Amino acid sequence: MQRMFPRHLMTLLIALTTLATIGCQPGFHQLRMEGRNALRDQHHAIARDCFERAHDLWPEHARNLCDLGNLSMHYAKKRAEQGNQAATLRELDQAVWYYARAIESHPGLQAALVGKNHALEQKGRFDDALDEAHWAMTFVGPSSREQIFMARELEERGDLDGALLRYRQGVAIEPDNAHAHAALGDFLLRQQKTEQAIEHFKRAYTLNPLEPGVADVLTDNGIALPRTTPEAPSK
Repeated sequence: MQRMFPRHLMTLLIALTTLATIGCQPGFHQLRMEGRNALRDQHHAIARDCFERAHDLWPEHARNLCDLGNLSMHYAKKRAEQGNQAATLRELDQAVWYYARAIESHPGLQAALVGKNHALEQKGRFDDALDEAHWAMTFVGPSSREQIFMARELEERGDLDGALLRYRQGVAIEPDNAHAHAALGDFLLRQQKTEQAIEHFKRAYTLNPLEPGVADVLTDNGIALPRTTPEAPSK
């Protein structure tokens, strides 16, 4: 007759096995790292799986939600290229949902604000996208970044006067922000106001020589790169 394994020992063995299994499961930060590595290598399906599993462990983590939104946007583009309109809209809805939750967790997360606007625009909800930009400018704070965000939304809709005002307000709020000067310079170039644009590009280069695109614009226009170190005070 087969000898029965004692019940209390069997219960203990099951408990220990369960604990060992839980201990082997990757934690939130490991899943985030694996997901970012997969994203870097263009393995989007693996990245999405990692971020979704990380989401199960920490549902309100803003940057993880933003990454999930970005992946939904990636798949929305693929579905659109395949001509699958229903799947495209589902992915865009999912992206909006992820971005909205990221903004709830971290209202100042610019990537989520921009991502949500792009998703709304892809869905054809242009008025909602503009409302989002207004909300960001009002509730996140009067920073140059939010002014530029609003300016770009207005420019895309053809309100060039409104856009110019917001770009200039971005510079006025943070006059030592190289990105704000570069953004205004880019806008002025698009409006064929080259001389005004160059002045802002010069200022941007002086503040930060590594600001993307600034040095190229100056050299392409035959402008000598400004000094980036302050001159010694005169005696």
